[in-house]
Amino acid sequence: MVVVRYSTLMQHGSNDKKNVVIVGGGTGTHTLLRGLKQYQKQISLRAIVTMADAGGSTGRLRDEFGYLPVGDVRMALVALASNEDEHEALVRQLFLHRFDKGDGLSGHNIGNLLLVALTDILGSEEAAISAASRVLRVEGEVLPVTTESVHLVARYTNGTQVVGEHIIDEPAAGEDATIETLSLTPAAAIHPRAEAAILDADMVILGPGDLYTSVVANCVVDGVADALRHSNGKVVFVTNLMTKRGQTSGMGTREHVEVLSKYTSRQPDHVLVNTGVIDEDLLGRYAKEKEFPVAHNLDDSRVVADDFLARDTIVTEKGDTLRRSLVRHDTRKVARVLMDILKADG
Repeated sequence: MVVVRYSTLMQHGSNDKKNVVIVGGGTGTHTLLRGLKQYQKQISLRAIVTMADAGGSTGRLRDEFGYLPVGDVRMALVALASNEDEHEALVRQLFLHRFDKGDGLSGHNIGNLLLVALTDILGSEEAAISAASRVLRVEGEVLPVTTESVHLVARYTNGTQVVGEHIIDEPAAGEDATIETLSLTPAAAIHPRAEAAILDADMVILGPGDLYTSVVANCVVDGVADALRHSNGKVVFVTNLMTKRGQTSGMGTREHVEVLSKYTSRQPDHVLVNTGVIDEDLLGRYAKEKEFPVAHNLDDSRVVADDFLARDTIVTEKGDTLRRSLVRHDTRKVARVLMDILKADG
């Protein structure tokens, strides 16, 4: 077992492992990390996660305590947590447990509460992440993209402007305008360790996840685009499975790549696109929200098109007030393809 110490960045080339960095947040990053952790004899994994989350349990704790959002950090830590015996499995389950009752507790996730408590005890979010990594016996590293308190600002095609990730992620009923520009308030700089991780990477994976609130949310942090542009690592974009109302309505793979390139100042070297057929019942449920499969409309040698769909049934957690994706990537399928790309490019 490797105990992660947040203060010590593993040096490139020290053990012949390739450095792989995932930039994103939420369920998409969690899914990808679970698949790639199976290859940790060959790769060193780091996750760089957005600090703009403002919804659900995370948003409530952020408002009440004034700390950085913890939800995306928690999900990445749990994905990389050791799960080899009953004790480790129980600790991992504890970090995932969400209350569905209790005055003031309903909707809160224990992992979020523990990270806030550790921040209180140790005095900083970075120290809290390090301590949680040891508790969970994480192999890998989870890094906030910035340690400054920020909120997303979306300006829409109809001229309106919205502040806050939660409002952007779940637009008001009847709101069909799409995002024209995304920015941060206030402006914030990339965390030095996140910058070093991108510059030192052999592969940087962007996504999967909602294009604006999970992926571009990281790229609008000052220094992220520069780091991506100067990194010698291959950049891989894992396209989302479904469009997102109020964010990517009517956008296919080509339009997703165009938006990503606009905010990163770099074209991805590879683009993963799902060609698997989604269950009709699930399609109907998404259609009610005016969300549809992302059309494969990019005819390009960079595209790796395959059936990347997970076939597991997604069960909504009790007490979870946020709307979650019901269609997700197959973590093992995507990880295998990413490893093939890494070997071919290496």
